[in-house]
Amino acid sequence: MSIQQSDVLYTAVATAENGRDGRVATDDGQLDVVVNPPKAMGGSGAGTNPEQLFAAGYSACFQGALGVVARQESADISGSTVTAEVGIGKNDDGFGIIVKIAAAIPNVDEATARALIEKAHQVCPYSKATRGNITVDLAIA
Repeated sequence: MSIQQSDVLYTAVATAENGRDGRVATDDGQLDVVVNPPKAMGGSGAGTNPEQLFAAGYSACFQGALGVVARQESADISGSTVTAEVGIGKNDDGFGIIVKIAAAIPNVDEATARALIEKAHQVCPYSKATRGNITVDLAIA
């Protein structure tokens, strides 16, 4: 379900210069990075790239959603980590991305961990935004 502009609590603002081979910065100066295509795609790899930035945001957001779900379920997720792998490759329309989310949750059994990440996938805003648009695989790390 979509939110309305009146429901927005925070808006992030970032500006890119020169696309995938330039610079991206946020309006508050907290993020200001050089972006370059990775070596695997013929670039210099000297800076970060959009896929790394997406992976960082998705993993942080998913970890937050996991915390929300864990509190609701009274599950101990202390010491847990979430890793997002974002792949880019050619598809029929040019390029597309695929994501793998792997969660390591040391203080619960595998069945509980799997249930928690499935529930987190339902509430994570990144998961909601990508649902039906890209493949997102969930895994226990």
